[in-house]
Formats: sequence, C-alpha cells, structure tokens
Amino acid sequence: MTRRRIRALFLDVDGVLTDGRIYLDGTGRELKVFNTKDGHGMRKAAAAGIAVCWISGRSSPATARRAKELGVPHCLQGVRDKGVVIARLARRLGVSRAEIAAMGDDEPDIPLFDAAGLSACPADAAPGARRAASLVTRAPGGGGAVREFIEIILKRNGQAGVVTRRPA
Repeated sequence: MTRRRIRALFLDVDGVLTDGRIYLDGTGRELKVFNTKDGHGMRKAAAAGIAVCWISGRSSPATARRAKELGVPHCLQGVRDKGVVIARLARRLGVSRAEIAAMGDDEPDIPLFDAAGLSACPADAAPGARRAASLVTRAPGGGGAVREFIEIILKRNGQAGVVTRRPA
C-alpha cells in the first residue's frame, strides 16, 4: 500500500514558527521573530501544491502580517480548540487525515497531531508534544524546524527537487 501524498500542512505559530518568546514594548506592542528559512520552506510547500495553514491559540498582528507576506492562505488565530478547527478546514480543503501534516510544540497542539497522518514538533517542544508527535526535528522552534519538516514532507511526497526563488 502506498502512502497518501501530503496535501495540507497545519502549523502552530508560537514555539514552532517562532522561538516561543514574545517581545512587548512599553506601549504593549508585540514583536516576534520569524525565520526566513522557514518562510522559504513554506513557499516551497506551496509551490509543491501543499496548502499551508497556520493555527494559533493567540491573536497577534505580527502573525497576521507575516502570514500575509508569505501568502499563507489560512491564518487562523485565537483558536481555542485546534482539533475542531483543523477538522473543519480539512473538510473545506477536501483532504483526508492521511493527507495532512501538522506541527506543534505543546499540549494544546496535540489535537493537531491526532487529526494528521504525519506530525512533528521542534527539538525544544514540551515533553507531552514530543511524546505525541510522529517525529521530532533536530532544529528548535523558530530555528528552522518548519523548514526541516517541510523538506521531510517534500521528500516523502517525491517532490524533493521543488525550488522557488521568491524571497521569504
């Protein structure tokens, strides 16, 4: 039996696309650091026909802005139950569990793993997430973990040679 091709990638934001730290200035404005290698990986995934979706428990203008810069079509924030949201979006995208990959870093992300055929967490993820995920990347959250996971997915899909030259 052949494995189904991954057609959708669901990513948590804080601790996966970032190192989990949140910077607040004196006025309460939030700053986050995103890794451009992860950004380029998401462009590669999109070029390979994989729908990239961000699902975050928090709401942040910085997250929305970065998603828009990268052309991420689904950026869902303030999500309380990630399992319900991923199921709804999977139906809308027409993808089965076997065609979904998900990455998270902590206990609220375990429902993402349960809804996915392939799951991963960064090297510095919380112990519960590490136990629940299919694999653990070598790279930490915000430090290339998403890119590493995307390269694994592309290889698994037989699309390892996908290249995009758009800046991340």
